[in-house]
Amino acid sequence: MINFPSIITKYKKTIVVSFFLVALISCITQFAVTVNYNMADYLPAEAPSSIAMDVMEDEFQTGIENARVLIHDVSVQEALLYKEKLAALDGVSDVMWLDDAVDLKIPLELIDDDTVENYYKDNQALISLHIREGEEVRITEEIYQLIGEDNALAGEAVNTAYSQEMAGTESAYAALLLVPIIIIILVLSTNSWIEPVFFLTAIGVSVLINLGTNIFLGEVSFVTQSVAPILQLAVSLDYAIFLLHSFSDFRKQGQTPEAAMKSAIKQSFPAIGASASTTFFGFIALSFMEFEIGADLGINLVKGIVLSFLSVMIFLPALTLTFYKWMEKTEHKQIIPQLMGIGRHVLKFRIPVILLVFLLVVPAFLAQANTNFIYGMGDQPEETRIGRDAALVEEEFGKSTPIIALVPKEDLAKETEFVQNVKQLNHVTSVLAYTEAVSPVIPPEYLDESVTENFYSDNYARIIVHTDTEEEGETAFSLVDEVTAMVTNYYDDDAYLLGGSVTLHDMKSTVERDNTLVTTLTVLTIGLVLMFVFRSLSFPVVLLLTIQSSVWINLAIPYFSGDSLVFVGYLIISTVQLAATVDYAILLSEAYKEHRKEMPALQAVKRTLDEKFFSILISASILSSVGFILWITSTNPIVSSIGLLLGRGALLAFILVLFLLPAILVLFDKLIEKTSWKANFYREKG
Repeated sequence: MINFPSIITKYKKTIVVSFFLVALISCITQFAVTVNYNMADYLPAEAPSSIAMDVMEDEFQTGIENARVLIHDVSVQEALLYKEKLAALDGVSDVMWLDDAVDLKIPLELIDDDTVENYYKDNQALISLHIREGEEVRITEEIYQLIGEDNALAGEAVNTAYSQEMAGTESAYAALLLVPIIIIILVLSTNSWIEPVFFLTAIGVSVLINLGTNIFLGEVSFVTQSVAPILQLAVSLDYAIFLLHSFSDFRKQGQTPEAAMKSAIKQSFPAIGASASTTFFGFIALSFMEFEIGADLGINLVKGIVLSFLSVMIFLPALTLTFYKWMEKTEHKQIIPQLMGIGRHVLKFRIPVILLVFLLVVPAFLAQANTNFIYGMGDQPEETRIGRDAALVEEEFGKSTPIIALVPKEDLAKETEFVQNVKQLNHVTSVLAYTEAVSPVIPPEYLDESVTENFYSDNYARIIVHTDTEEEGETAFSLVDEVTAMVTNYYDDDAYLLGGSVTLHDMKSTVERDNTLVTTLTVLTIGLVLMFVFRSLSFPVVLLLTIQSSVWINLAIPYFSGDSLVFVGYLIISTVQLAATVDYAILLSEAYKEHRKEMPALQAVKRTLDEKFFSILISASILSSVGFILWITSTNPIVSSIGLLLGRGALLAFILVLFLLPAILVLFDKLIEKTSWKANFYREKG
């Protein structure tokens, strides 16, 4: 640290140019990074549905139904013509309709009504198909052009296409709302009109570099693309504020800009390092998730925190010194005066606050674990075409969630028996298999391949079980368990299941295991960092209890309001909120520890609150604004859920740090002193 500040001040222009150049290159390279919208791709390779998908792609070279087309006012022949046109589109495959389930040479009146009505009723046809992954936007546009405004298109691929189309627009909209809000908050907290620009430039450059360096990963998830840049900005702005506030203090003491910056770097390095370390280790816990969306986000956030730290400690000092004259020319008086007496008023409520929070924490802890969770993307807004189309398809033909069974190609008798038993299960509407569509008595090798290719590969028979359940939920998952038990009974472990419900069932199992691991790792790693920073056994417990209480209360609210919560959002926010808001508790506790060396506990807490209230308020306001804007602007249920939880969590963390933490510090002052190394707390004489 002796030469580090001197090097920065000496080569400030070179540093500024270098960072801007790297940021410019990153702006270009970020467009080469692919964004993955398929959540199933992030399941572990050993998940049953992942293995099943690999087997089906190897055996059948086809995909799972991921879209349905509803055609109004058509005859059977007209529906077949639509099917033919859909199959001719590049990227559309596995187009299936009534003619794949029954022989249309037989009059419809003589065919089982339940089978026919899964595909055709009241002159309306429902055609299922597979849209090639990665080209959803182009292909859905072509389908819309083919079917026109009067007909409907729905399904997972359509949702993906909509998310892709909206991602760029929503990110730009979020930025347009967020940047002015952050500037206003920063202007209120500084003494120069240009200072907020320095803050945003320093962190903005690190965000751009983070996005650009994703080219080395090749691909990021849609959650990472939507959440990571804004979250990085919100979490690491504090580092820039710490440094420039310290710089301003040394300038007021009469030091030259260069000397003041050197002093500011030395003084703020431990505080910024501690803050970055807790966030770093909190985010790194996400990297251990089996469900790799968490790992993808964790790697990006960890990389972002490191880049933000380097940008604040190297680029921001160089930028500030290079354009320091602008700061002098744009100085203004403090807009919001120092608020004195906050501590005195807050401490009046310390006993009721402790009692209230401890009464809330246990029910909140239990409630947040029993919230009704959603594991997929949820429903799309009904004011959009895809929302209306999905509702129309469901209204006319009901829910349809296929489960595909790949069973060994053994004998037709066993396959027939298996199919008949599956058809008896509740919520199974029909089964599409060779034995149903063709005949259980005609050996498939006697028929042309064009007849059998949808049902048989060299090694497996493909059986499509149509159900009327939602894609997820207790009923859907119970049915998956029933089909799994039945297929295992007939074929042992040689058969595979796949489909939307099966994938979400695996996702549920995976993320539930992740929850315990990630939460434990987050608490342990942040606790160890806090133990090192404070050289204390009690401070980490007090700080973690305060922030974790805000996490539990935040995540319990959906339970008491009766709302469903996207589990990916729940899992991520349980880590992110702790990692991002523990800085508030660190800032207050460090100041308290220093003041406690000079005065009694009550007086030390009052002074700490008077001094740090405004700084914590600014940080919480920025993080909360980021969360609520993500919630407002995103139509993606996962991103929106993360935004709401983040915005609300930052506010709750601020409230508990302001009211609960000071109360605990006063109440357990003697215990804290005894369990802290060389605490040197003030003792009144006599």
